[in-house]
Amino acid sequence: MLKVLGTIAVVFAMAASFSFAAGLPANGINGNYMEARTADVYTGPCFANGEAEINGKEAVFGWKINNGSWKGVNIAGLGVVGVVRSQHTLGNVHEPVNPMIAVMIVDSRANAEQRAALQSFAKAQAPDLFKNVVQVDYAPVNLEIEGGNVHGGAARLTAGSLATVQTRAMNAGDHVCGNEEIWYPPLTKLEHAMPAFATANAYTGNALGETWSNHMQRSGFVGTFAVPTE
Repeated sequence: MLKVLGTIAVVFAMAASFSFAAGLPANGINGNYMEARTADVYTGPCFANGEAEINGKEAVFGWKINNGSWKGVNIAGLGVVGVVRSQHTLGNVHEPVNPMIAVMIVDSRANAEQRAALQSFAKAQAPDLFKNVVQVDYAPVNLEIEGGNVHGGAARLTAGSLATVQTRAMNAGDHVCGNEEIWYPPLTKLEHAMPAFATANAYTGNALGETWSNHMQRSGFVGTFAVPTE
């Protein structure tokens, strides 16, 4: 019992290390964030080394803006999603140059001005991920965190029928080796991030030359962001 409790405590301690900001900057923009990859991000070296350069080359990630404007345009209540496919495992420090292609899915409920602002916002948050955007799609973007509790880990991100991420909290059964840690940090800088177990991670679009539907992996993050506006 003590070992289980101690292991769970490590999850929260490691997650706490990914709190980057004290609060919403003046004239800032804030909201929630989710991601899931095709490799475990919360894992031990035995699993991570086995997956490196084989898995983890794909990811779905997205932001939902709660409050704020970007470049003078109010984008509160809207969202934007990115989907990437890379040459190397995302976050592999041994492959610092990692060519990739990306799809951006912009909230279809946004007007023309808001759509442009959402694209600009996403590129500012993750410039390396959006260096080569091969297609921009439009679909309703929703990101819901159960009870508004990031630490609970239960959340769902959808971009119409094109992309889905669903997560739950980590539990004792997810600790296989006993030496798990946050092996790969989130793909973008966040105010706070919590590793989560991805029960769904799917992309069904036609722009990346590949689709996927992954289940039951320690491959997700649920978090919050707070950044200055531009």
